[in-house]
This record gives sequence, C-alpha cells and structure tokens, in this order.
Amino acid sequence: MAQSTQTVLQVEDLTIAIDHEEQLKFAVEQLAITVHRGETFALVGESGSGKSMTALALMRLLPEALHVVSGEVLLDGQDLNALSEMAMQHVRGSRIAMIFQEPGTSLNPILRVGDQLLETICTHTDLRGQAARDKAIGWLTRVGIDEPQVRIDHYPFQFSGGQKQRIMIAMALAAEPDLLVADEPTTALDVTVQAQILALLADIQKEFGMAVLMITHDLAIVHQVADTVALMRHGKIVELAPAKTFFQSPKHPYARELFDAIPTFEKRGRALSALTPVATKEDQTPSSFDAQPILTVKDLRVGYPIRRGWLRRLVGVAQVVDGVSFELVGGRTTALLGGSGCGKTTVAKTLLRLLDGTAFYEGQIELGGQDLLSAKAAALKQLRTQIQIVFQDPFASLDPRMRVGEILQEGVAALLPHVSVQDRGQRVQALLDRVGLPSDAAMRFPHEFSGGQRQRIAIARALAVQPKVLILDEPTSALDVSVQAQILDLLNDLQRESNMAYLFITHNFGVVEYFADEIAIMDGGKFVEVGTAQEVLQAPQHAVTRRLLDAVPRLSFG
Repeated sequence: MAQSTQTVLQVEDLTIAIDHEEQLKFAVEQLAITVHRGETFALVGESGSGKSMTALALMRLLPEALHVVSGEVLLDGQDLNALSEMAMQHVRGSRIAMIFQEPGTSLNPILRVGDQLLETICTHTDLRGQAARDKAIGWLTRVGIDEPQVRIDHYPFQFSGGQKQRIMIAMALAAEPDLLVADEPTTALDVTVQAQILALLADIQKEFGMAVLMITHDLAIVHQVADTVALMRHGKIVELAPAKTFFQSPKHPYARELFDAIPTFEKRGRALSALTPVATKEDQTPSSFDAQPILTVKDLRVGYPIRRGWLRRLVGVAQVVDGVSFELVGGRTTALLGGSGCGKTTVAKTLLRLLDGTAFYEGQIELGGQDLLSAKAAALKQLRTQIQIVFQDPFASLDPRMRVGEILQEGVAALLPHVSVQDRGQRVQALLDRVGLPSDAAMRFPHEFSGGQRQRIAIARALAVQPKVLILDEPTSALDVSVQAQILDLLNDLQRESNMAYLFITHNFGVVEYFADEIAIMDGGKFVEVGTAQEVLQAPQHAVTRRLLDAVPRLSFG
C-alpha cells in the first residue's frame, strides 16, 4: 500500500511496568515504532508478549496495576502522555480510535447500538439530530449491516458476534481518526465478512490517509495487508522489517517457530507445536476403533418464534436450520463451516438442548440409541454426560468466582452424582495434568491464567464427564498461532486416545485443512455441500464453498 513519509505516530523508549508483590515487572520494555500516514503497521506475537498493553498505553487506557515508566507517545508530534485526562478525552475517538478484540464486552448492553454510534459522532463532529443519525446509518451500511435504518434501533444482544464487531468498527471510524488501533479486528468474523472488513479498512485508509496499527495473531492477514511488521516477544520487539522481507527471510528464530505452527493441509498427521510432541491420528492403526456413528441427525429443523403486538402473539416462525442431516463418527472430526448467521451455532446449541423454551424443533437427533430431542429429565441428564461443548470465549464461560478445581468438579457432581468426592478430586487432578496445566491450577481462579490456559481449562471441564461427542465452537479463534498449535495437538491426541467424535465449528480454514476429516458447508440454514476434507477443499462443487475459499487469506513463505 502506498504511504506518505509523514509520521502520524512515533513511540520512543516506551516501558510499561506492573507492580507485582513489591517487585517491579515489565510488560513492555523500550518499545520504539514509527507509523506513517497511509501505512498499515502490524504488531504480532504470542499471548502475553505486550501487544495489547502497547495499544492500551497509546490510548491512555492502561489498568490501574500498570503504568508507563518511561517513553514518549507522539501523535502528529504531540506527546499524549503529557496531556490531561480531559484533553485526552478529546483525542480519543477523533484523532486516535481503537477497535477492541471483544465487541460483546465493549458495547453497552442496555443502550441501542445507534445511541452508542451517535455518541461518537456528536462528541467528535459538528453533526446533530437527523444529520448525525443519517451519518450513523451510513456507517452501518458501509460495514455491511443489513437493514441499517431498522437495525440502528436494536440492542447489542440482537446481533451476532460478527455483526457486533462490525458495529465496533463503525464506531471507531465514525469520526474519521488519523490513527486507527485495531486489536484483533477480524477475530469473530467469517472469511467473507473478514475480507469485506479488510477491504473496507483499506478503502477508508486510502480515502482519509489514515494510519493503521493492526494487532493480530493471524499471520495470513498480516501478509495480506501490512506494510511493516514488528514481532514482539516477552515485552520487546525482536524483529522489525518490511512485511515482504519478514515473510521471505525472517531473521529471528521465533518468527520461523510461528511459521511452523501455522496449520495447513500439508501438515496433516503431524504435531504442529515443538512444545507438544504428540502422536496424531495417523499413528492410529485402522483396527484401533470401529468407525461407528455416535450421533445421528436426521432432517433437523429449528425455528425461532416471531411475536408481534402488546400481547406478543405468535405470528410466525423464523426458520434458522432447515432440514440438515449428518452423522458424527467416533475418532473423526466433522467441520461445520459457513458465513455468520447461517445456522452453525444454532445446530450446536440444539444438539445440547440449550434452546429449550426459546425455539421450535423438528427432526431426530439420536445419541447412544436415544432420541435427544424427546428426552426428558433423567434421560436428558444421562445423555448430557455423552455430549459436551467447548465455547469460543473460555473467560466468559468460566465462573470468575470459582476456583478451577471447583469448576471442573461441578459438572461431575451434577451429571455423575455417584462419583465420590475423593474420586472427583482425583479425576480433576488427572484432567489438569492431561491438558498440560500446572499441579496447583485447581486452587487458582480463571483470571490467573492466559487465554490459551483458560481454553485448556474449558477442554478439561468438557472432558470431566468422559463424553463421546465434543462440540468445539471456535475453540482457537482467540488464540495466537503457537498456542493454537498446542491446543490442536492436544485435541488430536485426546481423540486418538478416546475415540471421541468432534463437531468443529470455525471460520479458520487453515485449522479445517489441518484438522477436519469431513466438512459440511452451511448456507441459509441448509447444508449446500458435504464431503471429505480433500474433496471440499480441493474440488469444491457449490458456489458458496468456492466463495468462502476465495475469501481465505493465503500465506506463502520465501
């Protein structure tokens, strides 16, 4: 991308410290970067490397436990660290804006999205009244929200994760800032929407000459959009280079380690992470297990009620899943792919009976010889020991007030009451060891762990009742490539040992290429293409499949 030589952001000798048990620890040390107008500067590295702390420091939004020890943050030559908080409030949103990683926690749940978007526009521009509302509708249109004139008056809970991320992007861009800090801006998006958002950012960047500091663990996106790459590790930049040079001839061994951890079709059957030397599915002899269906779904239909009027009378049904059929086979992984809103997560929630009372079901789901949809009370409780789920955001799904040991024991106590307290404790310790967590993890709280460790806790919780089917809903989307590699190796190893069937819901085609045995492509509530991973990925038949594959950012080295 063409860029000017005008410097928008210059960071010199930035050092961020955290007070920890009367000892000063550094989250970021002597960081120095320069971002020019029109440039996309990518800051990459593993979880805990200091990327997000750097972004928060630029915005003057560091948590109380962290503080800037030294350094300057110059925006168009003005030192942001020298500004009063009142002055900084005028800078945020107008001259420097940020897209946060988790839109679900960044949007106010009790305010309409339009009110939140209008707040930015009215605070940082001269627009008011209908003119401001028209501007907000225009931004919702630009980021791909359907029916923006109607959706502007909806609340955040009425949008999907991908739609909420688009709303956050609209809020960040609404005042046309000089610098956009984008912290994992496409994490929750499917590949087609991701491509649209990246194209949108590029268009706006070109239109306004905006500088972009992009923080991401997706190296394929970095390869596609970045002009300059800075690789961080342990709070320091270990390599800084033009993007082309970084991918063709990286200097630091850590860069090559990250490249090796990226999942691809060619790496199927071997471990991705050097830290996790595991046996994989290819090491398993064909006679190890019988490839029998564990779960069978026939003509599943799921609809949500449409109610109108003061009495909320039922006037129709919005069909979200429309007649899908599939089998989950022991020891094999079926990947469920499709755009946001196609019905993937609804299928998963229906398999777990999490939509009881809020949706209408038709069809048959057979698990262990029993119909899951018609099961009542005790029968349903028994069936839930056979099917478990790992959610996309482990931090949101783990009770922050409970210790990890209590979290893992809770499911066993509820679903397997015959297991004694002593046996539950032993099972928990064995699970923590199996997923590679420290021996004292049971006595610690979720906030004391990294994102990758929390996902391991979520996997351990799902395994606690020894299920036959494991649903994985975007289990690696929030993880950097090195941690993702460890989680995929762990899942491969667990499946090899236990013969579990996996239903893997994801937007990440690289993970699918590496991990899936079968693939089902979903669109508009229906399966439009089903086949083996090789068939679907290398010889797609349906236009939807081809469109998804065409939108996948590809990564090449050398």
